[in-house]
Amino acid sequence: MEGTVRSGKEVQGKAEWTVTVTNNCICAQSRIILYCGGFQSVEHVNPAILNKQGDNCILVHGTSLPASASVTFSYAWDSPAILLPKSSVIAGC
Repeated sequence: MEGTVRSGKEVQGKAEWTVTVTNNCICAQSRIILYCGGFQSVEHVNPAILNKQGDNCILVHGTSLPASASVTFSYAWDSPAILLPKSSVIAGC
């Protein structure tokens, strides 16, 4: 569901990482929550894409991500964050 790669850029001396979250389900998913404990960034991450709330991150404001669709964002920190799927609601099946 998620992949993280180094972009090759640096922001405030920190490596920039690009994350792509793909809905690999044949159904749309909404209210996608990722576990993101310890996630930090010196680069602004648009909260409309990833909104950190404690140890959880809500993807795209909880709106629906269609089957096979992806959302991408970048952040900058020393090492890549571990973002794990925690929950979602399956819709449209």
